[in-house]
Amino acid sequence: MTLPTVALLGLGEAGSRLAGDLLEAGAEVRAFDPEGRDVDGVVRAPDPQAVVAGVDVVLSVNSAAAALGAANAALPALSKGSVYADLNTAAPELKREMAVLVEGAGARFADVALLGAVPTTGIRTSALASGTGARAFADALMPLGMPVEVVSELPGDAATLKLLRSVFMKGIAAAAIESLEGAEAAGRRDWLEGQVAAILGEPLLQRLVEGSRKHAARRVDEMEAARDLLLTLGIEPRVATASAAVLAALAAAPQSGGR
Repeated sequence: MTLPTVALLGLGEAGSRLAGDLLEAGAEVRAFDPEGRDVDGVVRAPDPQAVVAGVDVVLSVNSAAAALGAANAALPALSKGSVYADLNTAAPELKREMAVLVEGAGARFADVALLGAVPTTGIRTSALASGTGARAFADALMPLGMPVEVVSELPGDAATLKLLRSVFMKGIAAAAIESLEGAEAAGRRDWLEGQVAAILGEPLLQRLVEGSRKHAARRVDEMEAARDLLLTLGIEPRVATASAAVLAALAAAPQSGGR
């Protein structure tokens, strides 16, 4: 079996873990990120066009705010028929906008939604994929260890499902954070933490609370996109709006990490 050549746009916490896992799985891996982490064995390119030229699959692992800029920077050098996979949690409209650009350049676009904590599970993080490049993305990544469910050939469909899931997951996180803050003010945080951990499990509770603090700024964008999606579906976004507010407060707090 011929393994694909993979280029990553982004070597942050998630991108660097994926790069290392892909390399370990036998793929040739290149990457571009002016500020990202170094990964042993991964060739660092000087610019986005240099990293995507001639590769089979491009993985954009940045943020919703940087996704369109990353795609535009890479467009001139994309190989005809290659797969450009956007792994960022973004609004369906943004995914469709990127699909038009990528397909106009002769490549195939995959809207990819990751359903887990990539820094923890790496290449084994479950994913949804939609768009014209979804099947090719699945065919390339599944042999390397990523479980991929192809949703449809329409870009934005995977993003839609991810955001609806996020309403639930970030809603639980916001409820846990608010209740624990109240318990701390009442002098009973340990008791409530034990109660919640008994329901959710200690690992999930810590992931929800600490992950929300660490990635608060990025998750505000995610929940605002989820809120807007619900509005287009005719659903009042009460939980999504509240979750975005909780995350915004965490992002503004001194102890909060941003990215």
